[in-house]
Amino acid sequence: MLIVKEDDFSLKQLVLLALLTAINVVVSRIFIIPMPLTHGNINLCDAIIYLVALLYGPVAGGIVGGLSGFLLDLLGGYGQFMLFSLIVHGLEGFFVGLVFRYWNLGNQIVKGVVAGAIGVLLMVAGYFVTNTVLYTFAAGLASLFTNTIQGVVGVVIAIVLLPSLQHLMARYG
Repeated sequence: MLIVKEDDFSLKQLVLLALLTAINVVVSRIFIIPMPLTHGNINLCDAIIYLVALLYGPVAGGIVGGLSGFLLDLLGGYGQFMLFSLIVHGLEGFFVGLVFRYWNLGNQIVKGVVAGAIGVLLMVAGYFVTNTVLYTFAAGLASLFTNTIQGVVGVVIAIVLLPSLQHLMARYG
């Protein structure tokens, strides 16, 4: 299994992270539901960030999360969100991977749920602050519901797909 480590960063790992970021951007741009009240949308970005973080760890989760969020805002016409998304989704992916890899919480499903819940909380809080800074407190409040839905859907998808992807990685490297 390819694991991104801070002290051993290879070209193969860089290409993998670029590919995972590109996949996340494409999937998130295809499956998109606009949310006019929050000036944003619901997509599958978080699902793939969680999968990357659970499979490859905190560094990969942070890199793919930050770059995916940044690029999605750039391509989607939400330039005002780009730097915020880089930080919010980067921290989200990093902490999901960190909790899943290093906290001893029992079985894999429990670890995934706890890690995902922390990721959802970080993302929802981050976009509450972002929408409040860029727009109004009311916009920040309005974003809580849709971002929570997006995050929870992401956690569910990631936990459902995780065993199959781990099996494929173990089988094919």
